Amino acid sequence: MTISTRTLGTATPLTVSALGLGCMGMSEFYGTPDEAGGIATIHRALDLGVTFLDTADMYGPFTNEQLVGRAISGRREDVQLATKFGNERLPDGTRLGVNGRPDYVRRACDASLARLGVDHVDLYYQHRVDKSVPIEETVGAMRELVEAGKVRHLGLSEASPETIRRAHAVHPITALQTEYSLFTRDLEAEILPTLRELGIGLVAYSPLGRGLLTGAVPADGFAEGDSRASAYFPRFAGENLRANLALVDQVRLLADDLGCTPGQLALAWVHAQGEDIVPIPGTKRVAYLEENAAALDLTLSEQDLAALAAAVPSGAVAGDRYGDLSTIDD
Repeated sequence: MTISTRTLGTATPLTVSALGLGCMGMSEFYGTPDEAGGIATIHRALDLGVTFLDTADMYGPFTNEQLVGRAISGRREDVQLATKFGNERLPDGTRLGVNGRPDYVRRACDASLARLGVDHVDLYYQHRVDKSVPIEETVGAMRELVEAGKVRHLGLSEASPETIRRAHAVHPITALQTEYSLFTRDLEAEILPTLRELGIGLVAYSPLGRGLLTGAVPADGFAEGDSRASAYFPRFAGENLRANLALVDQVRLLADDLGCTPGQLALAWVHAQGEDIVPIPGTKRVAYLEENAAALDLTLSEQDLAALAAAVPSGAVAGDRYGDLSTIDD
């Protein structure tokens, strides 16, 4: 298998593998953390050519960056490494809120570099927009990190069109990371056109709908420690889950016709939305990584895309993507 590449951004372009790997679940949120499995998955990803790795200081908190750092030790040159700041947490997990103050940006970056064991990151995102701090101040501090050689490219996450424009005027933004999948298409109306106007790439997180689109989500509940069982994710609760699993059944029928899995079809759909889009499905298991990577071999026809649009119309999913949308910039 040969993994192709895609380029994020035009003003300050970053070439990455056409499929990335989200590392968050190796350390937190989706059941029991699995460091050994996570490291094995990262090693297999690099061997396959899935070299665009995504982490953040808040995952763990802090332990996911350490895990990624251990996994890429000796292979730094093979990796396009992305991490994030802004969702401030204490070591015990306590959430302190969103922080975009310039002094915090500098401290957060230095701490991330130390945990990752690297002298620079390839893409540094503001994880959530701090609405109490002008974006110009936050991105100004991020620009200083580029000038210091600690960061190569800048990104935002879950930012509105206005914020994106203001940030991009301070320093070119290479990528916006936002949720995007067959089940989450909110950004198509305003955000995606803004990105394309400005020449900014899209990194699609949760391209499998937090596992929903794989068809492997249990209808009878999740394991202990899996945040999808909480009120924070309404799409996995009660009637919403039943309605959404019915949509997944329609995706499964189309996947069966194409000889692939529902998850592979969902990833191929994201890839088909544009060469400027790179999905970063997360997993801590080698088998799922290999399944996701094989989606790159799937090319969808116009007929396939039309069938998917009919099976899962935009806005058909039941429930909000988060139970609390207050940290989403709008």
